[in-house]
Amino acid sequence: MSLAGFKKQINKANQYVSEKIGNVKGTELDDDFVEMEKKIDAMGKMVDELMARTHELLQPNPASRAKLSAVKSISKLRGQANHMLYPQPEGQLGECMVKYGKELGEDSLFGQGLVETGESYKQMAEVKYSMEDAVKQNFIEPLLHLQNKDLKEVNHHRKKLQGRRLDYDCKRRKQEKVEKRCGTGFEGLTFDILRLVQMMRFTWLRRNLRRAKFWPKQQCTICLIMMQNSCCNCPHSLKLKLDFISSR
Repeated sequence: MSLAGFKKQINKANQYVSEKIGNVKGTELDDDFVEMEKKIDAMGKMVDELMARTHELLQPNPASRAKLSAVKSISKLRGQANHMLYPQPEGQLGECMVKYGKELGEDSLFGQGLVETGESYKQMAEVKYSMEDAVKQNFIEPLLHLQNKDLKEVNHHRKKLQGRRLDYDCKRRKQEKVEKRCGTGFEGLTFDILRLVQMMRFTWLRRNLRRAKFWPKQQCTICLIMMQNSCCNCPHSLKLKLDFISSR
């Protein structure tokens, strides 16, 4: 980090602490901008909660969700593809019915009923898997894109704006302290600089006055015009002008 960047970070931290602890007030943002910030914050919370509630609806068992998440994380670390699916309760119930219905044999009417009912429950599980894929593709993925790209970019620009505001307020506060300490503002400084320039011009004219008798007529005219322009701002130049005219 450069020295200028380090100073900016110090200014931001100083202004932030002064606003939180002290009675320093920062620059107030526009009301429309504040309202947009509230909407962005509400949208971020909405996306997080919607995704969490949707996962709970599709996968209601928290233990199975935690196990599936752990298996996905381990597979990602190993670089392997994960084909493990969430165990649907309808599918588990259907497999159980089909298993014991076959064990009872084809002669048992109860066993045949278990097999048929179990196949129906397994079909229900397949329908739920299809619905889960459709919801992830058409609902969860757009929300993820909104969260990871659009909202992230907006929050990044908000953070940059907040940092620049803190830096600006800190520099403005320091400038106000300097102005109060010196007792003069920019207008007083400008007047002092102008007066200094006029005095320097007066000194230059006074030094060259002794050589005026050796100057040509055109150069004397130019010097006379310069002294005339100085008379309105510098009272010493009026006497210098009179001396110059008398010497000619």
